[in-house]
Amino acid sequence: MSDTQRAKIRLHVEHPLGAGQAVPLTPDQAHYLFGVMRKGVGEPIALFNGRDGEWTAEVVEAGKKKGILACREQAAPQQTPPDLWLLFAPIKKERTDFIVEKAAELGCARIIPVQTEFTNSGRIRQDRLQAHAMEAAEQCLGTYVPPVDDMQPLSKLLAGWDTSRRILWADEALVGAAETLNTLPAGPWAILIGPEGGFSETERAKLRALDFVTPISLGPRILRADTAVCAAITLWQSALGDWR
Repeated sequence: MSDTQRAKIRLHVEHPLGAGQAVPLTPDQAHYLFGVMRKGVGEPIALFNGRDGEWTAEVVEAGKKKGILACREQAAPQQTPPDLWLLFAPIKKERTDFIVEKAAELGCARIIPVQTEFTNSGRIRQDRLQAHAMEAAEQCLGTYVPPVDDMQPLSKLLAGWDTSRRILWADEALVGAAETLNTLPAGPWAILIGPEGGFSETERAKLRALDFVTPISLGPRILRADTAVCAAITLWQSALGDWR
């Protein structure tokens, strides 16, 4: 089925998807489809659950707070992103939302907010950020929603880190250095982006001492944290991910 034929409204659901499968809606989903978008019985809706690809479903029951869809045919196969995680220090609310949205769109498999010494956000709403990741996948024709973890201290995360997953550290001290990611080994990776004030000297010394951490430059200019996320993911995807 071509993109032009695919249903325009997409929903992420937890229910299994398959030919003839009935999918009950949550009250929020029913309100969105029938109260906000004014959809009715017989109209097509695209569904995905992160496992079974995208399916075109048809509304068979529509109510104010409930509804049932029935899967008719698969519109697209499951597309799982490469094994790339994003570790980032949350910043201002709207820009943190932007980071999570773009990480989901650009193909991160997991998103982990981290608390650093200079992180200027003491807490996050994990459920709210997870909703942003889901909305981003719905809007960009994705079939996978990356899990967004609750925030945890960077020092604790590194202490329990599985060293088989290398970390690509966007080190602002290397601005202007000419480097290439083409020499990096394949395998599971994580990208680490620091806060607006950068990493502390203690954190920088710790990161430099870890042999599973690779520092890189993101070019000749200092980037804002949200811009750095997009730049680093793009570089990694082009060199080691599924953009090649």
